Amino acid sequence: MDLLVLGGTSFIGPFQVEHALARGHRVTVLNRGRHSVTGVEQLRGDLGGDLSALSGRSFDAVLDNPTMRPAWVRNVAGRLAGRVGHYIFISTISVYPPDLAPESDESAPTQAPVDDGEMPTHYGALKRQCELEVARLHPDRHAIVRPGLIVGPRDPTDRFTYWPVRIAEGGEVLAPGAPSDRVQVVDVRDLAEWTVRLAEDPVRGVFNATGPAQPLSIGGLLEEVRAGTGADARFTWVEEAFLEAHGVQAWSHVPVWAGGSAGITQVRVDRALAAGLTFRPLATTARDTLQWDRARPEVERAARRAGMTREREAEVLALWKLTRSGSSS
Repeated sequence: MDLLVLGGTSFIGPFQVEHALARGHRVTVLNRGRHSVTGVEQLRGDLGGDLSALSGRSFDAVLDNPTMRPAWVRNVAGRLAGRVGHYIFISTISVYPPDLAPESDESAPTQAPVDDGEMPTHYGALKRQCELEVARLHPDRHAIVRPGLIVGPRDPTDRFTYWPVRIAEGGEVLAPGAPSDRVQVVDVRDLAEWTVRLAEDPVRGVFNATGPAQPLSIGGLLEEVRAGTGADARFTWVEEAFLEAHGVQAWSHVPVWAGGSAGITQVRVDRALAAGLTFRPLATTARDTLQWDRARPEVERAARRAGMTREREAEVLALWKLTRSGSSS
């Protein structure tokens, strides 16, 4: 295949490129040229502006990763209209509203789409408009992939990374909510490899792309992380209402967990499973993420973007124990 990857230099992109090359495909990467990519043809272009490098080019498939602005989609997808066999757009589970009902599938209502300039920080609504642009410009030749929380090595958000790092340190770990609260994650490598396979078939449609295949709880996730890190950490579960009352925010201070009733972490993924999405063990993801984090420059590790400081965690745990007894495992 002749495969074009948009944004092939960060997080999911390099894994897609590596997997595509390993499967014998010819890969072209289009980006702004700030980072080099080995083993591929690299084109310079700005998704919001100059795309002259694509003039006269055609591809069997496109993997569109970084786009969140509808104008960018109109630019690049419009320029490639009629010259691409399959256009795969990486969207987000955030296109659904915050009050999404648990166990919703791809037919659930989405947020009202917005265009550039209307709500520039409204990520999910902008992505929804991008989806519509892809469908308009590449009818019958596209797939919309809606990942949940993407985790694993090279994650720039540190949302999942917090847990392997913290649990590997051992001792008492603040665990949010109830052990049965649902969560969903997908390893970046599983997602990257699956999107390449979608291009190969090609498979069309809209897919919720998160995991694992069977329901996962925050308790199960933390146990898998503990297994993957080989740590002797013990968990103290702190109720959701207490965390809220003391300014501990779901998703950011205690990442991955979005609260006990969050429908956005309980979506159905039957269609993606039927289309071949697979998952490696979560303990493997935790082990590999920890190894990657330990190899990062100290300045990056000191500036992790999610989670709590150890001092703040200890403070909240002390307050919890003053008001009621916690439960440890």
